[in-house]
Amino acid sequence: MELNTLKPNNDSRKPSRRLGRGHTRGKTCGRGHKGYKSRSGSSVPATFEGGQMPIQRRLPKVGFSCARAASHIEIRLSEINAVVTRDANKDITVDMNYLREHKLLKADTRTVKVFLSGEIKKAVKLDVPATAGVKKAIAAAGGECA
Repeated sequence: MELNTLKPNNDSRKPSRRLGRGHTRGKTCGRGHKGYKSRSGSSVPATFEGGQMPIQRRLPKVGFSCARAASHIEIRLSEINAVVTRDANKDITVDMNYLREHKLLKADTRTVKVFLSGEIKKAVKLDVPATAGVKKAIAAAGGECA
């Protein structure tokens, strides 16, 4: 037996329809008369609903996702306090790297802002943008803001 002599068993493969060759399938070749689908290269889009207003146009537009929001995070002062109280160091500088190390920021975060929610008990140096209330709270605890 040679590879070039192999062929499928009888009746295992159905022959393809040879359209447009006269007799029973002649003339229009099973495509009907005229119209869009009788032409070559025609295909109706999956979203076409026969002239009815398509569903993507019937439904109202909803939602918006801001690209900047994905890279910006706001952190509560109480979250920073929880991390700082566990830290044994005396001189703590809270910056982007410090927040990333302690899992308060994602890797792709580019901007941070600290807002006043809770209190801070340990003196720290804050190197990220913060609200006026946070600056007062850190100064009251004996720390400083950049």
